Amino acid sequence: MELLNIKNLNTGYGDLQILRNISLRINKGEIVALLGSNGAGKSTLMRSIVGRLRVWSGEIVFKGQNITNLPPEKIVKLGISLAPERRRIFSGMTVKENLEIGAYQRRNGFKERIEKVFSIFPRLYERRNHLGGDLSGGEQQMLAIGRALMNEPDLLLIDECSLGLAPTIVENIIEVIKEINKSGVSLLIVEQDVQMALEISNRAYVMEVGEITISGESKKLINDARIKESYLGM
Repeated sequence: MELLNIKNLNTGYGDLQILRNISLRINKGEIVALLGSNGAGKSTLMRSIVGRLRVWSGEIVFKGQNITNLPPEKIVKLGISLAPERRRIFSGMTVKENLEIGAYQRRNGFKERIEKVFSIFPRLYERRNHLGGDLSGGEQQMLAIGRALMNEPDLLLIDECSLGLAPTIVENIIEVIKEINKSGVSLLIVEQDVQMALEISNRAYVMEVGEITISGESKKLINDARIKESYLGM
């Protein structure tokens, strides 16, 4: 069942076009990876999906509804949440307060949802009264993902989930992503670690200079000569 369908999307900043005719789909239950070098336009696409950047042309359809250029709060309410690049947590607020802000569109059942996030991230429960700015990089990433989960999304976007994290922390985040997916949440992940992204995803898209250049099943792309040469150093 198709969950998200992006058709011929074009957008940019000011007069500068960044994305050109982007088409991408995510089916219910999938993990889809969005790969590419810095500056390829991956984060710009994420911002477009959640309504933080106006789309010039094309459309974004979510659960059969055209959500192109809807306000971000409406998109969140429909079931899409973003854990942004570089976490963007509130450093002067506690872990619990950050999670409370994440639930601003869904206040009902708050206690059950925060308990669920703490069950996924026991470390956040231990640090629940600490300020976000006092957390380690790994803990901040957990908090960013946990805050996004507080709205009970059908689709979770994670932008650069392993950026700046130690390998052992990345392994923990990978397991969490798998657990979230098993709970029924579909995911679109932007990731610099191409090998890791292809290993945990069902399908993947590669972006270069604002365009999709390669797409397909991850298990096939991991052996694709173009991927090996450009991204795996083989």
